[in-house]
Amino acid sequence: MNVESPDPFDRLPAAPANYAPLTPLSFLQRAAAVYPRRTSVIADGRRFTWAETAKRCGRLARALAARGLGVGDTVAVLSPNTPAMCEAHFGVPMCGAVLNTINYRLDAEAIAFILEHGNAKALLVDTEFGALAAKALEKLDHDLLVVDVVDLPTGQRAGARMIGEIDYEEFLEMAPADTALPALDDEWRAISLNYTSGTTGNPKGVVYHHRGAHLNALGNALTWGMTGHPVYLWTLPMFHCNGWCFPWTIAALAGTNVCLRRVEAGPIYRALEEHGVTHLCGAPIVMQILLGAKPEERTEFSQKVSMLTAAAPPPAAVLRQMAEQGFDVTHVYGLTETYGPAVVCAWQDEWNDLPADEQAALRARQGVSSLPLEGLMVADAETLEPVPADGETMGEVFLRGNIVMKGYLDNPQATEEAFRGGWFHSGDLGVLHPDGYVQLRDRSKDIIISGGENISSIEVEDTLYKHPAVAAVAVVAKPDEKWGETPCAFVEAKPGAEVEEAELIAYCRDHLAHFKCPRTVVFGELPKTSTGKIRKFVLRETARGMG
Repeated sequence: MNVESPDPFDRLPAAPANYAPLTPLSFLQRAAAVYPRRTSVIADGRRFTWAETAKRCGRLARALAARGLGVGDTVAVLSPNTPAMCEAHFGVPMCGAVLNTINYRLDAEAIAFILEHGNAKALLVDTEFGALAAKALEKLDHDLLVVDVVDLPTGQRAGARMIGEIDYEEFLEMAPADTALPALDDEWRAISLNYTSGTTGNPKGVVYHHRGAHLNALGNALTWGMTGHPVYLWTLPMFHCNGWCFPWTIAALAGTNVCLRRVEAGPIYRALEEHGVTHLCGAPIVMQILLGAKPEERTEFSQKVSMLTAAAPPPAAVLRQMAEQGFDVTHVYGLTETYGPAVVCAWQDEWNDLPADEQAALRARQGVSSLPLEGLMVADAETLEPVPADGETMGEVFLRGNIVMKGYLDNPQATEEAFRGGWFHSGDLGVLHPDGYVQLRDRSKDIIISGGENISSIEVEDTLYKHPAVAAVAVVAKPDEKWGETPCAFVEAKPGAEVEEAELIAYCRDHLAHFKCPRTVVFGELPKTSTGKIRKFVLRETARGMG
């Protein structure tokens, strides 16, 4: 017997007329319908409109569906920032499958692990990485459809290798027009699979859903104040957290994707001038590339250029230099598990009257929740008791909401640990300022404990970045017989700069409590990940070997 709800509002159920699952795929449909002739993609002299991009994405979806790929299947892509990579963000989930964008700077063994663990049924591979993909495929225990994407400009095709059974353009052309595509009936359905860096063992597979991708894509635009039809330059790899969901954001705004295969100063500056780029994202290494450009690589541009940067907190000195060069930098924070940026350093009008150094210091904070994030706190790692908002007491950063992952693929234990207490445990340590802004102090594993005192490696790094000879720096713990650990600084000097260990140590002693200052400085190029993050785990091993 059905009992009618006593709540009259509850007696109005969802129906096709008033409810549709949230998905970023709807952004493509609207862009093609409303702005069919606007430029969607620019790459190596080629241009596509939104009508053309929508048509190509539909063909990709039908071509995959005709090969039996659909709901629950994984389609991997090994590619730099290209039109095909943009199209995969729509075409793959349109057929119901899950998109797995792979870091092409990994070795064959790591790529093979990802393909095997994610049970990829198909692989779209840019021919520049054909040889790498071939080595990875040799290690797999299952077969999969391999499609070659020939996207290299003519002058760069020498090392390209075709390993698939069909070319991408032929694959699209062969798509049957009458192939049916599944309707999205559940916004909780997986849309993509992204792997963590795996610096301590095998990487974990982070699963995103359509709802989270939709909300974060719109959140990007609203949080960043993107309006009109932005011209977005792809300096951030699309394989990294699905490009922070910006393939979907740019479709929502019917903007233009300007694709770069490589992040180099000359092409970036040319794109700023030739295409009127308005927005770009990237790790601090992108700022270093821009600031370190040679005079002949630079071009003049008159438009305002907004940049989102994440990873390590940007040093105040670097942020100041970027502002002087005409870039409006906004600092964001997030993880693979949060679809990319989830916290933003929202600017306050009254900060405009502060001295430049104070403004730069404020910009270096991680900030407050982005619009799609429901909860953000700094709390005790074990009790989840929030820390006081004093800017001093450290705790772990916790997040929750619709832009937190579904979980880790086939890893219930890690998922349960990550979600313990109803919050996502970031593993990052930070403080909460009186104004409600969060500021990271360190990764839990990066804190240096010297003589019982906690030293923030970020604080020491920020000080060293202010020295005029320092281009990049990372501070890690070095074993010490007396103190247990002491700070060890690995420094990459600016081209042509001359600086010695004693000078940098003395500089730190002038600006920091002496116990926080590095006892050792090592000069040389810093190891970095494919997304520009400094590989601190490598430096920690080096420091441990130094005794």
